Amino acid sequence: MQFGIFTVGDVTADPTTGRTPTEHERIKAMVAIARKAEEVGLDVFATGEHHNPPFVPSSPTTMLGHIAATTERLILSTSTTLITTNDPVKIAEDFAMLQHLADGRVDLMMGRGNTGPVYPWFGEDIRQGIPLAIEKYALLHKLWREDVVDWEGKFRTPLQGFTSTPRPLDGTPPFVWHGSIRSPEIAEQAAYYGDGFFANNIFWPKEHFQKLIRLYRKRYAHYGHGTPEQAIVGLGGQAFIRRNSQDAVREFRPYFDNAPVYGHGPSLEEFTEQTPLVVGSPQEVIEKTLSFRDSFGDYQRQLFLMDHAGLPLKTVLEQLDLLGEEVVPVLRKEFASLRAAGVPDGPVHPAVAARADRTDGAADTAGTDRTDRTDRTDRTDRTDHADRTDRTDRTDRTDHADRTDRTDRTDRTDRSERTAKEV
Repeated sequence: MQFGIFTVGDVTADPTTGRTPTEHERIKAMVAIARKAEEVGLDVFATGEHHNPPFVPSSPTTMLGHIAATTERLILSTSTTLITTNDPVKIAEDFAMLQHLADGRVDLMMGRGNTGPVYPWFGEDIRQGIPLAIEKYALLHKLWREDVVDWEGKFRTPLQGFTSTPRPLDGTPPFVWHGSIRSPEIAEQAAYYGDGFFANNIFWPKEHFQKLIRLYRKRYAHYGHGTPEQAIVGLGGQAFIRRNSQDAVREFRPYFDNAPVYGHGPSLEEFTEQTPLVVGSPQEVIEKTLSFRDSFGDYQRQLFLMDHAGLPLKTVLEQLDLLGEEVVPVLRKEFASLRAAGVPDGPVHPAVAARADRTDGAADTAGTDRTDRTDRTDRTDRTDHADRTDRTDRTDRTDHADRTDRTDRTDRTDRSERTAKEV
């Protein structure tokens, strides 16, 4: 199972100090957070895409390309890529390029976006959101799988004999998740293509997302991709962690109360009771996250939102230390022990899987080499000890022989002297 974090890249004032970070500071903080995620052993970093204040990640592949150059293992993803307002040709080219730069450590999450004014800025009509998502993804899917594409649709100019470059790494496109808060059509789309479905799982009670995930699993099987249990599911979540729950609640409350999205609404206690948000100790985060399996079944990816609502970078990095060192190791073990047979692992590019196999093989070989060297050392030590023992024994026997010879000579001398005297 894969664990990671996602960010929406909001620029929000810290309610405890009144200070608002600059755009430059926020962008640099997102990069630092991604690098910290790898450092503490997380698997995934995903950035949102926004084209309006107070958000900064307007160019996800630019940011992820930079992060790719400073990390080695982290899967780089989005949360989400706006399929409705982006050109599928540009998405195909940008993410294939990122794939090559990151040696396959790339996937992406498609989404429609929920900011109405963005649509006309890119020449689209929000009332066509679902048809745009369906048609544009059909083209993107084709661009990554066919070397030469002819295309004609409703929402863009036709393509004739078009080849998207560069081609996907080793002929395998990035894995695609389809993210949704409320749209069954998107769950249907994910099932049709055999792609992953990512439930936002933040702002609504679990019953809302249970309906979407059940629909996706059922339709995934209907289209012949596998059993419902083999469908690829991801979930969002929110957490604020301190070593004891009282400190967590006291520290996070002003950020919650003033958050642009859910501030000035339900109380913190009401929100944590009704949604996946958990504010408390590492054990409380573990217990609530494990409960997701009871609600949604086995799933492949868990992403946490950790850096929103004006939380300062120092606090976010402390959160990641606790998440990576005390929460995720337990979740990995527990989810693995509960996972049913036949449930697939989280998706990775074949190049990434091959490197992991080589690394594991090298580690096993290194362990065998160390064992062999230890055995040889033990045998050498035993041989050396035996040699020293033999030499000691021979020395002892020689010393004894010398003493015996001297004694014999002394005895003979004494006898000779006595004999001489007698004569």
